[in-house]
Amino acid sequence: MADDMKRSCIIGWPVEHSRSPLIHGYWLKHYALEGEYRSEAVPADGLDAFLATLRERGYVGCNVTIPHKERTAELVKLADDLTRKLAAVNTVYFEGGEIMGTNTDAYGFAAHLRSSAPDLNLVGADAIILGAGGAARAVLAALLDEGARRIYVCNRSFDRAQTLVQRFGPQVEALDWHRAAQAMVGVDLLVNATALGMSGKPELDLALDPLPRNAVVCDIVYVPLETALLKRARHRGHRTVDGLGMLLHQAQPAFEKWFGFRPKVTLELRRLVEQDIHAAVPQ
Repeated sequence: MADDMKRSCIIGWPVEHSRSPLIHGYWLKHYALEGEYRSEAVPADGLDAFLATLRERGYVGCNVTIPHKERTAELVKLADDLTRKLAAVNTVYFEGGEIMGTNTDAYGFAAHLRSSAPDLNLVGADAIILGAGGAARAVLAALLDEGARRIYVCNRSFDRAQTLVQRFGPQVEALDWHRAAQAMVGVDLLVNATALGMSGKPELDLALDPLPRNAVVCDIVYVPLETALLKRARHRGHRTVDGLGMLLHQAQPAFEKWFGFRPKVTLELRRLVEQDIHAAVPQ
């Protein structure tokens, strides 16, 4: 192993479930680049010290996953206005000797949505987002950037949804969970940005009857690849967008930051990750 080899990693607690090593490892091999990508299980009480010694550990940067995104945003220099607004970092890198943080989740969501539903025009569109956590913030930012007119944020905790109104402005409307059906009428896009429906989690109990048939239904959950929500939506005739593409696309700008090369999201890469998910969680 060459001493000048660039190394990156993903940190989280737990982190074993992450497909990021598979994705970045594929790109390193496919493009014949000298580099390495690892997993590092970092508990909450070890995060500050890990980031402070990231370079000494031999890393040019790292990805950040649950539960460290918000705390990392407090420990690094935030690289852009979007990351400051999201107050969450998923990509850490060095620039001029300074440790920097950015968030590529909004980019990943928008890029996947454009490729999966290219005829969906978000300019002037209305959408409903289920959830008000970090993923919901990224989705919200992406939709506003794409020109959405009105976005309803529906969350079990109304106060958490209301904070997004304060953060993102008057185009956003906070709703109690029981008002989701009312908000669905007339929207162009529905996005599940909660963990409901994920393998090992409760199902998302949401009737789609009020949703217009031409609306697109997106679920950021990717284990299983087709959630119960997407299956019900597909049976109703909706176009559906799964969560795997967001994971793949958000990895692109991070890889470029560390290894100096912009990789492509290909069908071969998607199938590789799909196979890994199927092996771990039979569909």
